[in-house]
Amino acid sequence: MRSLLTILAAVGLISSSRAADLEKLLEKRTFTKDKAMLPYRLMKPDGYDGTKQYPIVIFLHGAGERGNDNKAQLKHGIKDFASDENRKKYPCFLLVPQCPSHPKRWADWSAKAPISEKPTEPLALVLGILTELKAEFKIDPKRVYVTGLSMGGFGTWDLIARHPELFAAGVPICGGGDPSQAAKIAPVPVWVFHGAKDKVVVVQRSREMVEALKKAGAMPKYTEYPQAEHDSWTASYSDPKLMDWLFAQKK
Repeated sequence: MRSLLTILAAVGLISSSRAADLEKLLEKRTFTKDKAMLPYRLMKPDGYDGTKQYPIVIFLHGAGERGNDNKAQLKHGIKDFASDENRKKYPCFLLVPQCPSHPKRWADWSAKAPISEKPTEPLALVLGILTELKAEFKIDPKRVYVTGLSMGGFGTWDLIARHPELFAAGVPICGGGDPSQAAKIAPVPVWVFHGAKDKVVVVQRSREMVEALKKAGAMPKYTEYPQAEHDSWTASYSDPKLMDWLFAQKK
């Protein structure tokens, strides 16, 4: 069976050479803890120097990329972080875990659900991977970032609400969170993206989080694409202003 990247290349969504580059750049790995397992991909900084510290970006995919093939999660957004230009301009680690199939999820996305007492098992494993990588590589503890789309947008809000002390910035795209957690999230710089015509995750989910943050004294950045439906991530991740802003954030 052809890999997802090969299929994307075949239909012209990415070039075959770019698909091959992504396969090479993002090393296949697996994290295991207490019999629970999470596959993930890891991109190392361009020209990695073991004597220097580098930022790390945690990238949480959407519901459609769940599984255990350790490939599907590369479908959206990854090519932007892995472009030659961005790798040279912003050398970083890129952690791309893959959530297991339904009903597993990064976080609850039901309409009025408050944040759960504990993170979901997949999200807890992501934190375990981060701890492991910090022991293995020179990762700057002041430049840990998280971003995600759709289900991953909910996961992004969930992570920064649970661990605001850990993250230098968050970029939730077409997701939603628990507005009651705004005071905890407020110290973390966030840039929120959503499509005004989104029928999968209604735009109100992002709007209410932004308003709650403002009431808590924060100054979140918010971009709403008037004509966009659920796919607000293509425009977001390809915007060089986002990359400039994200990698400028430091605790």
